[in-house]
Amino acid sequence: MVTVEWGEQGLQSALATADAVIIVDVLSFSTCVTVAAEQGAIIFASRENAPASPVAGRRGEGQFSLSPATLRRLGRGDQLVLPSPNGARLTTLTAGKPTFAGCLRNAQAVARAAEPFGRVLVVAAGERWPGDHSLRPAFEDELGAGAIVAALAGFKSPEARAAEAVFRAFAGGLRDVLLACASGQELVGRGYPQDVLIAAELDASTVAPRLSPRGCYV
Repeated sequence: MVTVEWGEQGLQSALATADAVIIVDVLSFSTCVTVAAEQGAIIFASRENAPASPVAGRRGEGQFSLSPATLRRLGRGDQLVLPSPNGARLTTLTAGKPTFAGCLRNAQAVARAAEPFGRVLVVAAGERWPGDHSLRPAFEDELGAGAIVAALAGFKSPEARAAEAVFRAFAGGLRDVLLACASGQELVGRGYPQDVLIAAELDASTVAPRLSPRGCYV
């Protein structure tokens, strides 16, 4: 069975019945984790689990950040804490369930890794509205969730089927649609179009980063 939920409340409402969780934060936590894993690096979602490891800064601050382009400089065995209010935050709330970082780059790979567990919960991270910081559903995360759902077999909830339909509707033009969506436009406006283009590379990666008991994706 495949279900799709949104954000922290969606994760908490469905976690008890899930056998595995896939966190989808396309712009950019899940894409960053995937790019880091391609380099053989290790990503922690929380400082608490890796107090001695360097902490990534905001885009434009420091050598490494939530810009996936910067993480291509990581080497095999490098460790980095990558905090974020969405994907990283959700990672800390999965209560020991098998947890994967999924995005457009590794949709097929992460689906193959999670499917044997049975009931798969795909969590679209979303963004935050200014002011009250409430959940803002993010088009790119529904798109990424839909790409993963499309690669999974078995019964799919209506929400999962809706996400899959969104992905199939836009699969032929992922670069253009990611650049044009609200989050993509924000990054382009800030001078980071390459981050959007990296995120749009469907199935460019064969890694399926899984959260280890140490609290890191490997």
